[in-house]
Amino acid sequence: MPDLSFGLVAVLLLSLAAEFVNGWTDAPNAIATVVSTRNLRPRTAVIMAAILNALGVMSGTAVASTIGKGIVKPESINLVTVGAAMFAIVTWSTLAWRFGFPTSESHALIAGLTGASLATAGPGVLLWEGWQKVIMGLIFSTILGFSGGYLISKLIIRLCRNVPNKKAKKFFATAEILSAAFMAFGHGSNDGQKFIGMFALALMLGGASSEFKITLPMILVCSTIMALGTSLGGYRIIKTVGTKMVKLEKYQGFAAEMGAASCIELASRLGIPVSTTHTISTAIMGVGASRRISAVRWGVAKDIAMAWVLTFPICAAIGAVMAKIFSWIF
Repeated sequence: MPDLSFGLVAVLLLSLAAEFVNGWTDAPNAIATVVSTRNLRPRTAVIMAAILNALGVMSGTAVASTIGKGIVKPESINLVTVGAAMFAIVTWSTLAWRFGFPTSESHALIAGLTGASLATAGPGVLLWEGWQKVIMGLIFSTILGFSGGYLISKLIIRLCRNVPNKKAKKFFATAEILSAAFMAFGHGSNDGQKFIGMFALALMLGGASSEFKITLPMILVCSTIMALGTSLGGYRIIKTVGTKMVKLEKYQGFAAEMGAASCIELASRLGIPVSTTHTISTAIMGVGASRRISAVRWGVAKDIAMAWVLTFPICAAIGAVMAKIFSWIF
């Protein structure tokens, strides 16, 4: 029992560290537009995001079930594989944050868990049904994210072409705040579920809980840790996503958030894990392209895309190596 208890504490701490890093690198995407357009102060936006993220987590567990049971065979998941996956997330995401690149914590988690499971149990642990949902998530976050931002922006331009500029700005100042709240809720209902789900899974695997159960105290602790991460280090990502890629106006921030949040909510109800980072980034690209193609700084977009592509192999490799090391230690 002493080794098991030590292992459980170590994995729980790594899970909280991953949640903190999620606050650095992923959660800021939910409020990037509303902060970059100066519609809300960063502190106010973080508080709003923390509350709505917690409510989003409470809205269902379909995504958490997909991550915990659908990517690799459940019997291959133990404290070693969960701990290795969390270590991979913290390592890779911290490195990407250092350079201001938004990373997908969803893909980092999936890759880290997969690499760790492959290292400890072999290729037979992969479940194709769950990976189909991962592929669908990529389609949701790229094609639907871009299309949603593009089409909503075009529709706004058409509907508001005869509306006085002052009146339109006043309306979208309020509308953008509401859409940011919707986006934060969507982050909780999809991304938030994954990490709190891993925390609950670790408690069950370590014998501290008799069943997989997400409780209110667990949600509050993890949401607070994530909000702390966003408030301390999230502005780098807000700057990259909200200002470097496209210079946004309030109506464009609203269009991007509504397009991305709608896409994320649909995916959450279907149990499909999607990346908040991918979805809001591609939605912002769509918004910029709706005005003109050159409005998007494609060089910045290319750097972001490269960080996405590297996430899978790097996190899988780190997860595999750390699973071997943790197996030896524990």
